[in-house]
Amino acid sequence: MPEYDPDNIFAKLLRGEIPAQRIYEDDATLAFMDIMPRADGHCLVIPKTPCRNLLDASAEQLSAVIATTQRVANAAKAALGATGVTIQQFNETDGGQEVFHLHFHILPRHEGVALRAPGQMGDMEAIAAIAEKIRAELA
Repeated sequence: MPEYDPDNIFAKLLRGEIPAQRIYEDDATLAFMDIMPRADGHCLVIPKTPCRNLLDASAEQLSAVIATTQRVANAAKAALGATGVTIQQFNETDGGQEVFHLHFHILPRHEGVALRAPGQMGDMEAIAAIAEKIRAELA
């Protein structure tokens, strides 16, 4: 397996080198809004420690990340009045992974509303407003 790249975008985000709409943080994990949301409330959960993906993560990293994913998913669902939640996680290039730092996508879903196309920048003001709703639900 390739080595972890400490200059990946999520490592930079963790170090505060790039901005993010942070919605939840504990000693082991960070949750923040996706800037290219496929659904309103699309957010990500990552471990604070290095690992490329699920394939090289420790049991402790996986346990912490999945617990935070569940907590944030419930909050996002409630904050947005969603009727469901899609959780996505990709491993290695051929598995669809683009950023090589373990992360889970949380996508609140509503009946009859399709996901948006990937790779399109979102409206930062709208993302910030949704982040505030999710943070309030987590409080």
